Amino acid sequence: MQINKIKGRQTEQLFEAILSLENLDDCYQFFDDLCTISEVQSLAQRLDVAFMLQDQKTYDSIQKETGASTATISRVRRCVDYGSGGYEKVLQNIRSSK
Repeated sequence: MQINKIKGRQTEQLFEAILSLENLDDCYQFFDDLCTISEVQSLAQRLDVAFMLQDQKTYDSIQKETGASTATISRVRRCVDYGSGGYEKVLQNIRSSK
């Protein structure tokens, strides 16, 4: 499991900071300070790819719609299928809140 590779004081501090955010405006402000625009867009793209994979879209249609490379799509696919369950939990939470 990859989780043990990222565990640590700094990572825990980051996650606690994210969990302390109360709304979308807080998220925009924090991530604007924390990441480059490109980094935020890349993370958002991966989540979009995960949604599309869960909806059984093809790599070709995902690539056309998101601009993600096949390498990125494959990596997200591996995480969705064999990862720690993070994508599944987030996708389920987002879908159920709509």
